[in-house]
Amino acid sequence: MTHTINERVGRLRSWMKENGFTAFVFPSSDPHNSEYVADHWKSREWISGFSGSAGTAVVTLEHAALWTDSRYFIAAEKELNGTGFQLMKLRVEGTPSVSEWLASELSTYEKAVVGLDGNVNSFAEVAAMEQELATKGNITVRTDADPMAELWTDRPVIPDNMVSLHPLEYSGESTSSKVSRVRKHLLDCGADGLLVTALDEIAWVLNLRGSDVHCNPVFVSYLLISPENITLYINNVKLPDDVKAYLMSEHIDVQAYESVVEGLRLYAGKSLLVDMSSTNYSLATAVPFEKVCSGVSPIASMKAVKNKVEQDGFRAAMLRDGVAVVKFLAWLKSAVEAGGQTEISLDDRLTALRAEQPKFKGISFDTIVGYEAHGAIVHYEATPETDIPVQPHGLVLIDSGAQYLDGTTDITRTIALGELSEEQRRVYTLVLKGHIQLDRCRFPAGACGSQIDALARAPMWREGYNYMHGTGHGVGSYLNVHEGPHQIRMEWRPAPLQAGMTVTNEPGIYLEGKFGVRIENTLLIVPAESTAFGDFLKFETLTLAPIDTAPIVLEMLSTEEREWLNNYHRRVYESLSPYLEGNEKEWLRKATLPI
Repeated sequence: MTHTINERVGRLRSWMKENGFTAFVFPSSDPHNSEYVADHWKSREWISGFSGSAGTAVVTLEHAALWTDSRYFIAAEKELNGTGFQLMKLRVEGTPSVSEWLASELSTYEKAVVGLDGNVNSFAEVAAMEQELATKGNITVRTDADPMAELWTDRPVIPDNMVSLHPLEYSGESTSSKVSRVRKHLLDCGADGLLVTALDEIAWVLNLRGSDVHCNPVFVSYLLISPENITLYINNVKLPDDVKAYLMSEHIDVQAYESVVEGLRLYAGKSLLVDMSSTNYSLATAVPFEKVCSGVSPIASMKAVKNKVEQDGFRAAMLRDGVAVVKFLAWLKSAVEAGGQTEISLDDRLTALRAEQPKFKGISFDTIVGYEAHGAIVHYEATPETDIPVQPHGLVLIDSGAQYLDGTTDITRTIALGELSEEQRRVYTLVLKGHIQLDRCRFPAGACGSQIDALARAPMWREGYNYMHGTGHGVGSYLNVHEGPHQIRMEWRPAPLQAGMTVTNEPGIYLEGKFGVRIENTLLIVPAESTAFGDFLKFETLTLAPIDTAPIVLEMLSTEEREWLNNYHRRVYESLSPYLEGNEKEWLRKATLPI
């Protein structure tokens, strides 16, 4: 693979010289600013060999570098080894920004040109780089080229998978109602139309689902909401007859995916709301300047607050998912002791058990099964090359989830497979303490995730540990497993937490080369109480599966933490045991005994 990457970079540099570029920037995104993208848009992975979901690759005529966050530091070092790409660790002191690095690399050029594909870089990203580079020398930015169109000769096509209806029994609100709410918001902010580019937002508004992106039930399209019309820009072959009839009944016009630029140029309304931070440069500049109203799409916040039908759907999906997870856990240790199990075989077994559950539509992300040292690689995914045997000792970290018609699941359990070191037990207990402290939190309505993040970290901070990823993210309702705008993390994220939002609780500690621990449940934010100081919120734990008690250092838990764990396990047993029989039911009884 290293030879292939070096050959590709060499061809790119030849192309750059022929077309007048001194450097080219490859983001991870697609034209819709997606976190996870269809294979057609994996240009950054193609040119660098780095397979993580987040990162930016930059190639100059002499050097190359790749920026990614702490989730991928270990994996990126391995994947980039020998490729000539230098790893740049985001948010680590001393790491230059892309613009700073480019300014330094291109300082000897009398005139340098940096290329960014305007179709996959947001307007805000392009504008910021133009401004930053303009102040650092005679460096200009061009957005009119995509080298992959010529160099990537076997590039996958844009997917044409069929779209399906997501009925009211699962969505809980009609498309017409959602559009009415969107239009009211637009009027409140002085616009009469909205360009929707995010694929999960389009799927949510239209009560449709697809399969164009691995693990994410979305479909490649754009949506233009104007004062009088709604237009869906999509390849027409993706629409079966029932979806066409549905769109017609909702008075939604269908136009070709590629014609969105012309639709924007001819926009008949007075003012179109465009989110410059997420809309790609090519589309943002297609809207007549005098009609642009810069702002944030209201749909992300609307979608994040689940209605009663969606909340009940989550509870039902978590129940079925919990049954599958318990069947897996009841099987796990004896299977490992019998021998022959690997990280991939554990993944296969868990996926097969989930597939037996009603309404299962697939996994919600690629399962992470990290045994011992692999557990310290935050987003590790076993491959035939990295897969290792799982032995009856140490820890295995399993982060997994599923898509069901009525909800999306995301759960992590770290399991003791046999003898553990004192360090492993201590670290495991610190992570559990942080998980419990966040789950028990009550907070004022309007607080944001950054204001409660420290609760999960405090127990480990006191012992000199920390983790660099976020503590929690929103979860879609049979949609993307990562959903905003709210998050729980150290970095400032001002989006307020509201009743009806889902969010994960997943603190962890990772010791490179040794092991990793993460414990994750998905939570629902619900009302707690109203006092003289206002309304307060709390968490309802949606995930139903035992937390391994074998690694716990009991004397490290407070009385309230023990009570929390015992109460949670009592609820898990009462909820899941009616759906289990024989050895699996008995295993669950033992796994949920009070400590």
